[in-house]
Amino acid sequence: MPYYISPRFVDKLAVHITKNFLTLPRVRVPLILGIHGRKGEGKTFQCQLVFEKMGIEPVTISGGELESKDAGDPARLLRLRYREASEKIKVQGRMCALFINDLDAGAGRFDAGTQYTVNTQLVNATLMNIADNPTNVQLPGSYDETPLHRIPIIVTGNDFSTLYAPLIRDGRMEKFYWEPNRADRVGIVGSIFQTDELSVGDIENLIDKFSDQAIDFFSALRSRIYDEQICDFIHQVGIEKISRRVVNSVEKTPDFPKPNFNLSHLLEYGKVMVGEQQRIRELRLVEEYNKSRLFGVSQTSQLENLTPNYNYSSPEITTPNHFNENQINHDIKSSNLSSEVREQIQKIIQDGLKIGMEYTDKRRYKTGSWKSCGKIENHGEKEVINAIENCLVEHQNDYVRLIGIDGNMKRRIVEKIIYRPHI
Repeated sequence: MPYYISPRFVDKLAVHITKNFLTLPRVRVPLILGIHGRKGEGKTFQCQLVFEKMGIEPVTISGGELESKDAGDPARLLRLRYREASEKIKVQGRMCALFINDLDAGAGRFDAGTQYTVNTQLVNATLMNIADNPTNVQLPGSYDETPLHRIPIIVTGNDFSTLYAPLIRDGRMEKFYWEPNRADRVGIVGSIFQTDELSVGDIENLIDKFSDQAIDFFSALRSRIYDEQICDFIHQVGIEKISRRVVNSVEKTPDFPKPNFNLSHLLEYGKVMVGEQQRIRELRLVEEYNKSRLFGVSQTSQLENLTPNYNYSSPEITTPNHFNENQINHDIKSSNLSSEVREQIQKIIQDGLKIGMEYTDKRRYKTGSWKSCGKIENHGEKEVINAIENCLVEHQNDYVRLIGIDGNMKRRIVEKIIYRPHI
């Protein structure tokens, strides 16, 4: 089944790879192309499709291989795979590339709690050295004067701000932010449901209904439609016999008829999946358990603002009522905070916590992606309230939340949404 490849993605990747195999006068070509963006938008899969289209078989490294109990192993692996890619060019007589998937997961530093190991340092240093000397990449303990073929490096990740800044500077790494536009989304989702007799209008309606979802949501949605048939098959065979029926069975592989892929059925299952996502965002149990363990804060007080929807198995998913909107959605232009918010601010100040503010739009609210309103200096309640009111005035069309941070432990103790837009 042919898959959709974004023309923008093809052009960016193909130009970077080809450019690294050309000799351009007085032009310094970055060796690394960094493709970053939201989770689940198909960065890795699009790369694989472009590699296949160009007839390239890349040498691949996973972000999980960039850490080891033995110091220096990941850095040596990078050099070894780079030289392997160079050797493939000589043997096969065609382009090759080094593909590092999820680089930020293996070499990034997300917060003060993330260990910055010797291997992390060496991985960053090795990538910088290869980017600066792409034809002279030696293995530890050996030296070969023969110049190597220059090998373009493609890396993917979600947040490159977690990487060592000198590594991602211009000249070493060219950055490409991948966010599918509407035409891309229609093309990609259309290819996912290509054999399911959905019209272009149905595809567009499905995308518009779940406009805040990443591409992988629609692939998972198609997979979910088969659950009913598989469940019936398990009950038919018997749960005690299903293992023998499926694994090393002399009987033929089960054949399932095409499920019901009409738009209303897809929307029904899509709402169930969105409800499951919402419930995870509401509960955040690991964070609550850690707060209780470290700070002796009762879970009851932490969960008082959370009212999860437990009826998520029903196709009808309701929006959770986190708070009284009439109380919180006060008129921002009046610059008067509600008494509830003022009490929360006073409590944060009394507990000696640092105060922060974050905001997000409707789409990123559903994915849990927030941005900071800027640093708030805790010089007194009046100054803090003024800063919060200014943030609210600037972001009348966004969700805004108040946070309290323990400066010593560098952990969030309080997170409370104090405003949501009238939408």
